[in-house]
Amino acid sequence: MTLHKHRGFAAPLAFMVASLAAPTAAEEHVVETIEQSAKLPAHHGTQAEFVGTVTAADPRAQAAGMAMLRKGGSATDAAIAVMLALTVVEPQSSGIGGGGFYVRAAPGGEVTTIDGRETAPSGATPDWFLGDDGKPLPRGERVMSGLSVGVPGNLALAAKAHEAYGKLAWADLFAPAIALARDGFKLNNRTASFFARLPERSGLVEEARGIYFGDDGQPQPAGTLIRNPALAETLEALANGGAEAFYSGPIAQGIADEVAAKTDRTGALTVGDIADYQAIEREAVCGAYRGYTICGMGPPSSGGVAVIQILGQLERFDLAALGPQNLQTWHLFLESQRLAYADRGLYLADSDFVKVPVAGLIDPDYLAQRSALISADSAITDLAAGSPQGAPQARLPAIEGEERGTSHFSVAGPHGTLISYTSTIEGPFGSGLMTGGFYLNNELTDFSSVPERTGPEGKGQLIANRVEGSKRPRSSMAPTVVFDPDGEPFLAIGAAGGGTIPVQTARGIIGVIDFGLSPREAIGLPFVMAFGSRVLVEEGTWLEGASEELKALGHEQILARSPPLKAGAILREGDIWEAARDPRLERAITIP
Repeated sequence: MTLHKHRGFAAPLAFMVASLAAPTAAEEHVVETIEQSAKLPAHHGTQAEFVGTVTAADPRAQAAGMAMLRKGGSATDAAIAVMLALTVVEPQSSGIGGGGFYVRAAPGGEVTTIDGRETAPSGATPDWFLGDDGKPLPRGERVMSGLSVGVPGNLALAAKAHEAYGKLAWADLFAPAIALARDGFKLNNRTASFFARLPERSGLVEEARGIYFGDDGQPQPAGTLIRNPALAETLEALANGGAEAFYSGPIAQGIADEVAAKTDRTGALTVGDIADYQAIEREAVCGAYRGYTICGMGPPSSGGVAVIQILGQLERFDLAALGPQNLQTWHLFLESQRLAYADRGLYLADSDFVKVPVAGLIDPDYLAQRSALISADSAITDLAAGSPQGAPQARLPAIEGEERGTSHFSVAGPHGTLISYTSTIEGPFGSGLMTGGFYLNNELTDFSSVPERTGPEGKGQLIANRVEGSKRPRSSMAPTVVFDPDGEPFLAIGAAGGGTIPVQTARGIIGVIDFGLSPREAIGLPFVMAFGSRVLVEEGTWLEGASEELKALGHEQILARSPPLKAGAILREGDIWEAARDPRLERAITIP
């Protein structure tokens, strides 16, 4: 059974194969350069003929993954190669200096999730971001300093996934990224614009300025060939020495030294903190939606729970009948978001440190109770978190800010395995600190800036997402896989964009399941998101023209903006696979 209508697909793109010279036999490979376009090729053959497909925000990272699949690698091999290549070509967004979440869906229904989220230094305390006056430090001081850097988890995640599901040699996965770093890559419009807008952060340290800035002291423009020999050397060391070479030895020492030099207090990140890091296999968070099974990442991610809540609260409404051009559809979507995010702010954090009532939050009866608060005719006026089974008492929402230095990519393997992987360094260029040619994350600013707040009874109450030593900050990342009603992998989807990620992901799933859209059409739907009583609508869409109608429904303030949306998806229909990246990236990823 499927809710999908027949769709036409664009013809496959032309592939231009370029051999990149390499000094060692281990690096002899072919890296494909894919035509610059937001449309990715669809597979039209039988399952037996299918080698796999990849979607990523940068075509060169996508090509790295495809090279692994054509070499006989697994979906996991391809995903790791994409993550490594993104370290080179998308330095503002993701890579080995940050962390990520990995979700794997295997034929037959098996789901594996691996938590590669960064951890706070063991010496960090709840007052980590407070000044001498007891008030939060200015955000710039928190971000562009060693205070914001957590132990990177992407390499440990990759090693754990490769040990379980890899087919190719570990070193093979690094070859495309090494070639890109050593031989050079051209800045696309999107990456160049980040450097131009944030020169103080991207050029905070001399090492970064030497790579990405010209002799005039200004960031290099789009189209400039960038070589990063320091990163090539780092990647070669990791290819030869395994993930252990990242968590011990010169690379770990370099990270610790760089962070300590920029941390103006005790408790800074140490080589011991780095050596102690572990990627963790977590239990997947799964829920049902119209006969499909939706699975994602559990805490410390809030994304998996939020996506399931948004969808579950909407299931009683016939969205398919309403359609994507109906304002009521998006009003209902906004109301479900508001309910889910109220719960998120109160309950979600690192479940190794605080009690998170995951089962209660996604329980169908609880979601039905929350859904009953949604009216098709008016917005909820008294919005509050619910009381799911197992909910802790005396807890208040966090105070925090979110940024958008993240990338999502998905892979379909030759036998139908799906990987959904979101990688991040938190804000653009992370902390701005750099060692070994890669930026270090500012992930710790995803913690609440204060450890406690005054509650309704005037007492100080602890915030679940407060800073604690070795704790993982809450994340919005929502790598998601969907199984069809027959229990087979059907859709891999996720996004980048800070707190917008669960909304982008849920919107895409609704587009596919309820509206029968292609993945490109689904993730290209107009964006609308609630922030309390304010509503952000995507500038230039028909929703912007419906502002007065939204206000009449009780949405008090309507803001038209162009948020940095960056979703990706892979969808199976029969023997046809289609991969797509957000169509809004079409201009951004071009190279002059």
